Amino acid sequence: MADEGKKLIIDEGWKEQAQREKETLAAKEEKEKEKQAAEEGDAGGPLPPGSFATLVSMLTTQALFAMGLIRVRGEDPHEPDMEMARYNIDMLEMLSEKTKGNLTPEEQQMLKNTLSDLRMGFVSVANQLGTQEQG
Repeated sequence: MADEGKKLIIDEGWKEQAQREKETLAAKEEKEKEKQAAEEGDAGGPLPPGSFATLVSMLTTQALFAMGLIRVRGEDPHEPDMEMARYNIDMLEMLSEKTKGNLTPEEQQMLKNTLSDLRMGFVSVANQLGTQEQG
């Protein structure tokens, strides 16, 4: 009857400790993911607020890039894509028509000047391409 004095002791604390360790590891992984996302996001800088000027700027940049007047740093120059340039200019013209009477004077002037500059650039690039083809 010596066995009667012996008791089986089950340590339930290990389950709690394992759960705490699991939560700690999950928290560390989450912090690492957030840190990595922040580092990747910082590389390009914050996005500008959405605005009419930003939309015009995006379409203008696309048109200038298509005409070959701007390029990505480190990349070789590419042949102008005049069809894509015309498309982006046409989008800005449509935007001008659809927003008539709803823009501030500054927005209207910016859009007018941008379209004028893009049209002159388009004609200039088209003339250069025509001269190169003839020569």
